[in-house]
Amino acid sequence: MPAPHEKPGQFPFTRGIQPEMYRTKLWTTRQYAGFGTAEESNKRYHYLLKHGQKGLSVAFDLPTQMGFDSDHPMSRGEVGKVGVAINTLDDMKTLLKGIPLGEVSTSMTINATASILLCLYMALAKAQKVPFIKLQGTIQNDILKEYISRGTYIYPPQASLRLVTDIFKFCKDHLPLWNTISISGYHIREAGSTAVQEVAFTLANGITYVEAALKAGLEVDDFAPRLSFFFNVHNNFLEEIAKFRAARRLWAKIMKERFHAKNDRSCMLRFHAQTAGSSLTAQQPYNNISRVTLQALAAVFGGAQSLHTNSFDEALSLPTEEAARIALRTQQIIAYESGVCSIADPFGGSYAIEALTNEMEEKAKAYIQKIDDQGGVIACIQNGYLQKEIQSKSFATQKKIEAKEEIIVGVNAFTIEKEEKMEVQKVSPQLERKQIEKLKKFKKNRDVKKVETSLSKIKEAAKGQENVIPKILDAIESHATLGEIADSLREIFGTYKENVTL
Repeated sequence: MPAPHEKPGQFPFTRGIQPEMYRTKLWTTRQYAGFGTAEESNKRYHYLLKHGQKGLSVAFDLPTQMGFDSDHPMSRGEVGKVGVAINTLDDMKTLLKGIPLGEVSTSMTINATASILLCLYMALAKAQKVPFIKLQGTIQNDILKEYISRGTYIYPPQASLRLVTDIFKFCKDHLPLWNTISISGYHIREAGSTAVQEVAFTLANGITYVEAALKAGLEVDDFAPRLSFFFNVHNNFLEEIAKFRAARRLWAKIMKERFHAKNDRSCMLRFHAQTAGSSLTAQQPYNNISRVTLQALAAVFGGAQSLHTNSFDEALSLPTEEAARIALRTQQIIAYESGVCSIADPFGGSYAIEALTNEMEEKAKAYIQKIDDQGGVIACIQNGYLQKEIQSKSFATQKKIEAKEEIIVGVNAFTIEKEEKMEVQKVSPQLERKQIEKLKKFKKNRDVKKVETSLSKIKEAAKGQENVIPKILDAIESHATLGEIADSLREIFGTYKENVTL
């Protein structure tokens, strides 16, 4: 049980980071969207904003995430498929056309190329004459979980951490309202981890980023208040609520006791939550609306600062407009009709929740100790410990499902013989050709010598200790492409190849 005197908004923030929580300010409804071209994605953003979304959340296609332009051979067949293709400043201008950057909070789910996308966003803000100090948003920028669970890394871990800390330093001085990292447990859970592993491995990654920033010469209270987190929300309702409370309390203690943070804001675990993509089923897809509603409620009871609710058709395709609207309305019904926002911590004092919170905190602490004993997260990535732990739990869960020890409605129980056909969102096969043509035109109408000079400055900065972010921003404004900038860094840092035996 929390100490009798502990209230919401008080260290260690088990009961929430604000005294009033949603009574005075609701979470941000931030629906993750992006597909095809910048033009198509821009239409979807305006559609969601028109229907009450409060913040943008941008999904990028795999080539953009991996630092390849749309005309690169590695991009073939993947342009615009799982997100929007962004190669140039022109693409970014089109993506955010008609959206005032000084008024809207923008989250960008990008990691290996986070520095480049942030600079594209800043270059667009400069073109709109929006001061950097007004920019609000988040870049995911969590490269460690890519090595652990997702795979969209480019550079070796130490070089990637260098880019992360360069962003911390730059934003401290120039983008004070920007969240410089969203330390993500979401993808760890999607890979098959347990709730405890999600908390432990995510906070262990957070510890690694804090250590890297301190080593780079930053003071803990200079950057820690802008750290944010990103968690999954699965179906076990009470466990998920307890998970968020345990993560918040454990992080607060880590920051105060391990890193000696003096500012309470440095100890606050602020998080975005997204309902579980891996829980969605292609069978009887309308059942997913119920799943998403329960998961969203768990995030709200757990004290999320922002929330994305998945669309019911995502196991079949990119979301249709109707499905995206239903997902958004799910949040709005919880916020405005359910009454759950009138109490700061509705489950506080519940024997079940408090016992689960304590249990999850202790188990997560034990995992973090095991990681520390092996030399930290990077050592555990290189020896395969983290990957093996997740794979083991994922395999065990799948065996339970196949044995019907764990029921998935519509999949291994309560099935129907004939599934109803549904309309699905499709990406035009012509999209890739159009994107490449646009890129060729962009390259043709620029000063090549100016581009080459700006890229050489990035390489020089990367070789030494100079912060690379201003050089990347200059290159963007000189009309270098995302792929060209990523290649310049590849030339200096090299590329990472996983060599563990699993």
